[in-house]
Amino acid sequence: MKRILSLVAATVLLASCGSINTARLMQGAAYASQALMLPESEVIAYVQQYITQLDAQSPVLPETNAYTKRLRNLTQRLTQVGDVPLNYKVYQNNEVNAFACADGSVRVYTGIMDLMDDAELLSVIAHEIGHVALQHTYKQMRNSMLTSAAFEGVAATSDKVAVLTDSQLGVIGQTLISNHFSKKQESEADEFSYEFLVAAKRNPWAMVQAFEKLQQGSGASGAVMGPVSSLFSTHPDTATRIKRITALCERDGFERPTTAL
Repeated sequence: MKRILSLVAATVLLASCGSINTARLMQGAAYASQALMLPESEVIAYVQQYITQLDAQSPVLPETNAYTKRLRNLTQRLTQVGDVPLNYKVYQNNEVNAFACADGSVRVYTGIMDLMDDAELLSVIAHEIGHVALQHTYKQMRNSMLTSAAFEGVAATSDKVAVLTDSQLGVIGQTLISNHFSKKQESEADEFSYEFLVAAKRNPWAMVQAFEKLQQGSGASGAVMGPVSSLFSTHPDTATRIKRITALCERDGFERPTTAL
């Protein structure tokens, strides 16, 4: 809200100089204000438009595929977060990636499924879903719409969700690609994953092992590190996060396995 008030104040100041189109600036302030108040349901509807397009353009594996069956088995207890139902698909792609969107869409690449065992993979998926449960993905997408000129006027459609243009869908895709959450948000998603694993009677050391594999890069599988999820970027605090999760495991009396979980 401070940002909107500052924009309006700047509009009045510049208009007094007689060198700025006042009506256009006020319109921009109105668009920004509308986007800031864009309800979560509408943001989710816009994300769904992008995911529908992405699925149509991606190599989605069928339900009969072994990768898909493995994912279904792993996520039996992760079907909904809050009021958001989760839906899963596997992309045939050797990048080490997985991501979750504000609408509950979770997409997992075969590259990360090849690199990680079940417990490690589940910890990664739970981390990504944590960003949805804690509304990190929604807030990030809303803020992207707030700052992108491509979305001017979209928030003004209060009676129904607008059909997005290719450029607007591109903004959503770019937001996913550049998913950079704050240190606090990453820590919160880590805690969500840790608590989920404990509740599911899984050894949370899997989180540490997953991070260690991500630190090692492509690993023995030859998989390619990809850009979609912030978890798989070169995060400056990965070592710190590993130490923190290790401390939690030791505090709660979990023993680190000598072999893969």
